[in-house]
Amino acid sequence: MKVVLLGLNHRTAPVEVRERLAVAEPGPLLAKLVATEEIEEAVLISTCNRVEVVALTRRPEAAWLRLHSFFRHELGGDAAPAGEDGRALDDMLYDLHDANAMRHVLRVASSIDSMVVGESQILGQMKEAYRVAREAGACGAILTRLFDCAFATAKRVRRETRIAEGSVSVARVAVDLARQIFEDLPEKSVLLIGAGEMIEIALEALRQDGLAAVRVANRTRAHAMELAERFDASPHGLEEIPALLQRSDMVLSCIGGDAPILSVPMVRAALRERSSPLFVIDIGVPRNVDPAVNDLDGVYLYDLDDLAEAAAANAEERRRETVRAEAIVLEEQQRFDGWLAALEAVPTIRDLKSRAESIRAAEIKKAAGRLGLDEAQREGVEALTRAIVNKLLHVPVSRLRGQAEREQAFAQLEVARILFGLDDLPSDDDE
Repeated sequence: MKVVLLGLNHRTAPVEVRERLAVAEPGPLLAKLVATEEIEEAVLISTCNRVEVVALTRRPEAAWLRLHSFFRHELGGDAAPAGEDGRALDDMLYDLHDANAMRHVLRVASSIDSMVVGESQILGQMKEAYRVAREAGACGAILTRLFDCAFATAKRVRRETRIAEGSVSVARVAVDLARQIFEDLPEKSVLLIGAGEMIEIALEALRQDGLAAVRVANRTRAHAMELAERFDASPHGLEEIPALLQRSDMVLSCIGGDAPILSVPMVRAALRERSSPLFVIDIGVPRNVDPAVNDLDGVYLYDLDDLAEAAAANAEERRRETVRAEAIVLEEQQRFDGWLAALEAVPTIRDLKSRAESIRAAEIKKAAGRLGLDEAQREGVEALTRAIVNKLLHVPVSRLRGQAEREQAFAQLEVARILFGLDDLPSDDDE
């Protein structure tokens, strides 16, 4: 069995591509994927900064083709725009296998691979992706073990390093950007669109900065009211946004939906009633603001890709702790690798013993008639040949078991299967 991973993230694909491939309901897609012959198990991770499929397969080459087709057709990759440099979707995808794929899953869970190193949201997002895959019947024993290992690794990284000390999320980076835009941020008014975790984090950061005029608009007004009450903000429905735009200095949006919340006509109408610029920070995927809004005079629009530069500075400050975190990830990945190799050693040892026994039994059967053995003699020959076979197999079997915990375990098992022809059909000589 092989662990493979295909995906793209904030480093390899722009936000306009990521939003096109983002998945709101991965369960049905996963069920369809594991129903194919190439994929045994699968988990789909879809966040604002990445779309990845982790899969288990017995046929790696065929699995690559299936996963590439999955990204193009099932996730809408064929309709995704090319990057600014003209790159097609395949050029934005990375494919990893075995140790590299396992290590990547652990790094993602530990927030080492995040746009904001040390952020905590990704762990919850991965736990949700794992839960959905389990409920869809797509995640079996091996990927369950891998994700359990990933969650334990993330816990170790946070406990044994300072990677999350004073950590920031994408929402906090957005608030930092607001501080740079407005020297007198506490005197400004902010409209937050959405009521999820990102908006809650932004609200908390804004309140810490002493911002007084905060408004929360959401599709479900009750959720806006709940969040607004906790942070002493005013709750609103989405239908109030056109009026709110006229009296807000900044908009920070992170809400689900297929269509933009802020359109060009809506913003243009609000600008007619304003005398000052409007700053808009869009951290939604799919994007909540029509990109063409940025072409309007008096509007400054920032999206997730614009926040990446600020986040990179944060990552540099955490470089030393990241090195320590990488060591933990490698240690845990090798531990999981050893477990998986031990799992793989069992059928190899079983097949080796079975092949040896079938050869021994066939040769006894062919020779018994020629030698004219009686029952007692035949039992003696049976015992003798079994003892010879067991002694011959003792060292190879012991070595295979011993290699299971080593880094080159899979290669050793593959060599054993080739040397002893364990994947070959029985030849005429074996019958």
